[in-house]
Amino acid sequence: MRGEKGILKFVMEERIPLIGESFPAMEVVTTRGKLALPDVYRGKWFVLFSHPADFTPVCTTEFHGFQEKAKDFAELNCELIGMSIDQVFSHIKWLEWIKEKLGVEITFPVIADDTGKVASRLGLIHPGKGTNTVRAVFIVDPQGVIRAILYYPQELGRNMDEIVRMVRGLQVSDANGVAIPANWPQNTLIGEKVIIPPAQDVETAAKRPQEYECYDWWFCHKKL
Repeated sequence: MRGEKGILKFVMEERIPLIGESFPAMEVVTTRGKLALPDVYRGKWFVLFSHPADFTPVCTTEFHGFQEKAKDFAELNCELIGMSIDQVFSHIKWLEWIKEKLGVEITFPVIADDTGKVASRLGLIHPGKGTNTVRAVFIVDPQGVIRAILYYPQELGRNMDEIVRMVRGLQVSDANGVAIPANWPQNTLIGEKVIIPPAQDVETAAKRPQEYECYDWWFCHKKL
């Protein structure tokens, strides 16, 4: 039987990583050969997304959608990598089908996690959905730190424009020390402007309305 320390270690290994933690180091088998994550993308952003299964309609629309946005991600110095618990030959055949039938060549690697080890490590197996991986998205920065996580139910396909927006927004936030408003860059209150972090003392709060456009001292914004 496991001792208390052994149980805790098992639970910690199997839980989903958290925002702000380093992406777990692992070697994965992909349609582009073996890759060491996150080191292979060191110095770049990357988006790892899981899908329930090959040769399924929603997943096919997603791969088509991600490939259509591949140029947008590349312009943000961001790589794409897909994954599911299918075997690599299934991935290869499915990607061939997409190219032949839909006229789109998938240029990013797809992890073949047929043992389920990667999915377990990332917390991608939902106990109520059998052994298929959920639709999850991990956005990872150039230092290998997880910056955002999205979870979707199997019946709902993802919005690729939002994922591109998230990567761009995180980069703008990092570069400028600002926060990003809802629906940016088309926010209904401040448009493409960004939000100044709230003042942390009375003196700074008093200066804010003179330094920036503000609704109040705690809600100030500016153009980039």
